[in-house]
Amino acid sequence: MQVTQGRRMTIVKREEAPPRVEALGYPPELSEADELFFQYVTSQNLSPEQVERVVTPLRVHSRQDEILAIHWHPEFIPMDLIRRRIRATYPCAACELIIPTQHNMLMSYDGKYSGVEVDCYSRGFQRKIQLLLHFQTSRLKSADVFKAMLEHTFRYRSSQLHAFLDMVTNPRFGDYLQLASEETGVDEEVVHFSRIQAKKLLLLLEKHEQGMPRDMIKNKLLREFIDAQRHLFPEVLINRTQVFLKSVKRMVKENFSLTYFYRTSEFIEEARSLGGGIVVPHPEQFWPVLLADYDVDGYEVWNPQSREYTEFLINVISRQNKERSSGRRQFLIFMGDDTHMSEKIKDPAQTEADKYYRDIGLQPAWDDLTIRKNLIVGNVNRAGIIQEYKARLDG
Repeated sequence: MQVTQGRRMTIVKREEAPPRVEALGYPPELSEADELFFQYVTSQNLSPEQVERVVTPLRVHSRQDEILAIHWHPEFIPMDLIRRRIRATYPCAACELIIPTQHNMLMSYDGKYSGVEVDCYSRGFQRKIQLLLHFQTSRLKSADVFKAMLEHTFRYRSSQLHAFLDMVTNPRFGDYLQLASEETGVDEEVVHFSRIQAKKLLLLLEKHEQGMPRDMIKNKLLREFIDAQRHLFPEVLINRTQVFLKSVKRMVKENFSLTYFYRTSEFIEEARSLGGGIVVPHPEQFWPVLLADYDVDGYEVWNPQSREYTEFLINVISRQNKERSSGRRQFLIFMGDDTHMSEKIKDPAQTEADKYYRDIGLQPAWDDLTIRKNLIVGNVNRAGIIQEYKARLDG
């Protein structure tokens, strides 16, 4: 193998036939190449090429003069680069509300407002849900309890990666692997290869976890570790492995105890005590939340992975607003782009198209003629939502 420098990783080019998977021993021994791949997928340094990808929008929206972006994930991409991208994407924007919502980590785009997307447990219908919480940054100086709740949630969610790797590598979970194999139609070669890669990552984490950025400890680390080796193994093997592992990951999530999360009502109570705003994202994924009568400011009716029932959700919220007693604030209708900025640094050929083409503030549903008709009936528009939600956060 020959080692050459490329982008922010060291690429190991294949100069011989790929090894036969059935010949790979288990448990595997770590190689220099494995170390390099691990460094690549856990590094937060950007090459000039990647910086250019971040700051260059896929499309310029010169006719959009309002930016409502309260559901997006900066991940490890520097905020100044994100700001350059937004300015280049919407050169004529005159009205905006831009608040990042990293998973269980408070972050700010402009210093005035901070946001976070929290995982919590709704005991009433025994489901994990997410909340988007937004604040005036100045009000978070005395938010010790809230920050401790986020820290606990962050650590517990991160532990899911170890549960994932354990399920793939531990013989006692063989029945789950067999079920995932049957669901996805993969053969023993794929299962064996998956176990080898998961074990390698587990060994690398044991060796390096204490010194690596903690926000890199997440489920998709295994997917990215395997993707980094695409040039070493047949494409069909890598693709089938990813499909198989996606099925295993779903099983891990289904078996992950929800009782260690804070209850939804606890996060709502703490956020309200700090003057925070509360928005429910992805409501179509957990319908009962619409009936829970939570103290929230509004609901997200569209984002790139939750858009099948947009019109229905708009009508439900509009009807609920008409039925709300006088003196109670109206529910606001939001749309979110759910952009994950780390997708922007990847080679477009090696990323999920659905995530790659998302952009902060890009919500085409606002301009969809059918959806727009329902919004007009409910007296809803993007500029009005920006103005009202800012007023609530500033109140």
